[in-house]
Amino acid sequence: MKQLDETARGVFTIAVTPFKPDGALDLDSVDQMVDFYAEKGATGLTILGIMGEAGKLSADESEAVIRRVVARSNLPVIVGVSAPGLAAIGSLADTAMSIGAVGVMVAPPWSLRTDAQIVDYYRDVSETLGDIPFVLQDFPLVTNVVISAETVLKIVEDCPNCVMLKHEDWPGLDKITALRAASDAGARRISILCGNGGQFLPEELRRGADGAMTGFAYPEMMAKVIAAHDAGDPDRAQDIFDAYLPIVRYESQPGLGLAVRKYILARRGAIAHDTIRRPGKPLSKATVRDLEFLIARLERRLDAVQS
Repeated sequence: MKQLDETARGVFTIAVTPFKPDGALDLDSVDQMVDFYAEKGATGLTILGIMGEAGKLSADESEAVIRRVVARSNLPVIVGVSAPGLAAIGSLADTAMSIGAVGVMVAPPWSLRTDAQIVDYYRDVSETLGDIPFVLQDFPLVTNVVISAETVLKIVEDCPNCVMLKHEDWPGLDKITALRAASDAGARRISILCGNGGQFLPEELRRGADGAMTGFAYPEMMAKVIAAHDAGDPDRAQDIFDAYLPIVRYESQPGLGLAVRKYILARRGAIAHDTIRRPGKPLSKATVRDLEFLIARLERRLDAVQS
């Protein structure tokens, strides 16, 4: 499979990491999950991200997940390799690529504060990775590192192996517009895939994004929205998105979203258990009632949207 490049588009689903009820890795569910994402329209998978509970895995577990996903998937796989030190980033990136990943994703450490520090950091990342293509993860709500459009453009200019921006700034629509205006004017154009649970996907597409890289429990929503947009029907894209919006909103709650996502994925048969590895906590009975209400409403509304 060819390496990740600037032409990537579509839905690169941020995959969860399945666990058994006792917290052990559930590798059988990895197979189930990979098949589910492919069936629902994913064009790629991103594993070991923030919402993949990467920080709760040992090095051996991380490698086991990479091996199982790559072995099962016919889709390109990107691996999150963010770490405090460059040595750890380089080591996991080399391992991922040797197993069959197409690229890696790197978020900035929280300690970066100035534009110069951010650019210098990604120059170091670029040098560490060598020929390995990487995704710049721009997620200031979690990293507390604010990366301006101008800084992204400088990183893209200085780091030829930076081929994609995972855009999760909020508000960030004007950043997409600025980046696309710059590439229209001659700057190197990279792929832009957007996160934040798909909350702004129709607007992001209209601003020039190439798709989504997020982990909403209904990945087919993103695939259908992108297909309608690409077909020149933004109204249909918005209608499809609007049907799912109540669950998009519910899943986007900080500190609760991953448990919501795993509950729905388990309910849909994508994984065997909705276990969050400790210190994560399961959903309350009241929250489950909320979700069942919203899921029932979604199913009724989809009948109308698809008719």
